[in-house]
Amino acid sequence: MIRSMLFVPGNREDMLSVIDNYAADSVIIDMEDTVPPDQKEKARLLVRTILQNKKEKKRKIIVRINSLDTAYWQRDLQEIMPIKPDIIMLAKSDSATGMEELSVKIAEEEGNNDIKVGSTKILPLLESALGIENAFLIATADSRIMGLFLGAEDFTRDLHAQRTKESKEIFYARTRLVCAARAAGIEAYDTPFTDIDDIGGLKADALFAKQLGFTGKATFSPQHAQHINEVFTPTAEQIQYAQEVIKAVEEGKRQGKGTVALKGKLLDKPMVERAKQVIANARELGVIV
Repeated sequence: MIRSMLFVPGNREDMLSVIDNYAADSVIIDMEDTVPPDQKEKARLLVRTILQNKKEKKRKIIVRINSLDTAYWQRDLQEIMPIKPDIIMLAKSDSATGMEELSVKIAEEEGNNDIKVGSTKILPLLESALGIENAFLIATADSRIMGLFLGAEDFTRDLHAQRTKESKEIFYARTRLVCAARAAGIEAYDTPFTDIDDIGGLKADALFAKQLGFTGKATFSPQHAQHINEVFTPTAEQIQYAQEVIKAVEEGKRQGKGTVALKGKLLDKPMVERAKQVIANARELGVIV
């Protein structure tokens, strides 16, 4: 389970060299927006050099490559695939055919680098009106796709909308993306909260995203990662209640009861499934065994 994702510019040696020290569950090494055109080749070589020298990866490695309408993306893959990234994030993902094209190229590079074909996953970055409207088609385009990621800055620019901390302008995009991801049986990841100094605002935004159904959230700030992790980790109270739900249902089955109540509230199937998910998440995160 990936709760937090930290963007790290691909041309920042100081940040790349210490990625194992960050609290984030994963790092997104950015080869796109934060790397100027005249530094892209240097960034590719820098990322490859630093990560190939690491004996083990303590964080999931996601690499954001340039969009398919640029001259950069294939070169990105050629230089990055030797470090065996866990996930490739495609900037400006707008269509299912784009996912298919990317998957074919990844398979080619897996073959060139002795990587098990199909092991490299894809995380489409939906950051346009077209991408959001095509969300389910993108989510189901290829078996490599493990989730959908919302990019609110470019999305609101595409809408000619004002980006605000309250984020009312991206409510539709958030819910559309979550619905598409869940319908496809994959994960949903929320856009960064861009005010680095507003920790209270970050926590509230992350909690709202969790309530909408997002799996986790990205950030540009190392300081945000631990707060995001806390929000997306089941609390002791949530775990205890989930365990009580499961216990009550199992006891009801043992007694042959058709309906089961806990603390005066009938337990229906969605409540039981939600409890199972809480326990599964807690086990994956090591909160319980």
